Amino acid sequence: MSPSNAVSPSSTDRIEQRIELKATPARVWRALTDHREFGEWFRVKLEAPFVPGQRTRGHITHPGYEHLVMEVQVQRMEPERLFSFTWHPYAVDPKVDYSKEPPTLVEFTLEPRTSSVLLTVTESGFDRLPPGRRDEAFRMNAGGWAQQVRNVQAHVESAHVGAKP
Repeated sequence: MSPSNAVSPSSTDRIEQRIELKATPARVWRALTDHREFGEWFRVKLEAPFVPGQRTRGHITHPGYEHLVMEVQVQRMEPERLFSFTWHPYAVDPKVDYSKEPPTLVEFTLEPRTSSVLLTVTESGFDRLPPGRRDEAFRMNAGGWAQQVRNVQAHVESAHVGAKP
């Protein structure tokens, strides 16, 4: 395909949230990649650790959403730099088989600063979703990631019991 025929992603293909965290890269990395810590701030009880190439799943623990199961396929784990997984965004209807849809890619990128870490969370691939789901999934996840970056900030910046620097 020549560049002139290439289709560029729309403005609703990608969500990006950035937040500066007053924590060390090691602390942020652990909050993102230890499945138990991830579950604390994301509000999900995952059954297994994050391992590249493997799936993990668990029940959402946020009140009102406990009937939902979250499943992710871990893509990459580059310590203290990049963590990524694919999933089916806003998969909230238990009667729908979302496995037939293409997943979106979620990437957590850490950029160390002098006394903090810039965390960028990006979710991309919404343009590939079925038209009937795309807009709502994008809208709900845009709001969801805005909240989740605040959750991870509160988690890593608090005096977390048992936390290491």
